[in-house]
Amino acid sequence: MTVVEDQNAPPPAGPPPRVLDLGLRLAGAIVVVLAGVLTGVLELLLATVRVGGYLVGVSALLAIGANIVLSWFAYEAVGRRWAVALPAVPWFALMAVAAVRTDEGDLLLAGDNWVGLAMIVAGAMTFAVMGFRQILAPPPTLGG
Repeated sequence: MTVVEDQNAPPPAGPPPRVLDLGLRLAGAIVVVLAGVLTGVLELLLATVRVGGYLVGVSALLAIGANIVLSWFAYEAVGRRWAVALPAVPWFALMAVAAVRTDEGDLLLAGDNWVGLAMIVAGAMTFAVMGFRQILAPPPTLGG
């Protein structure tokens, strides 16, 4: 048995280099923004789903679930409390564009569609609650 350390042993694991960390956070931010757009489009497509001729609120439920997951993932991927805005801003922009009538008269989200209105309210409230949770969360402790 020797007292000398093994010369071929790998160095102890430490935090990732700063450039790698920044690159991963940037990639996470891009993924979150794209996911916000994708879920917004999917929710708009599902806002007109009917079963037996009646509108079903599947897009409002999807808005709640997806926005919770997006908000959580944004914080985990970027590591900043303001990251909840990354999926929220494109989602809100998409909903605003969908509610405006084009020159040709097309409208993605009509005012007489209760599911679409519920989806906007539910999605906005979900982002608001997740944002306030981040603001009110205690600061992370070091080493524990």
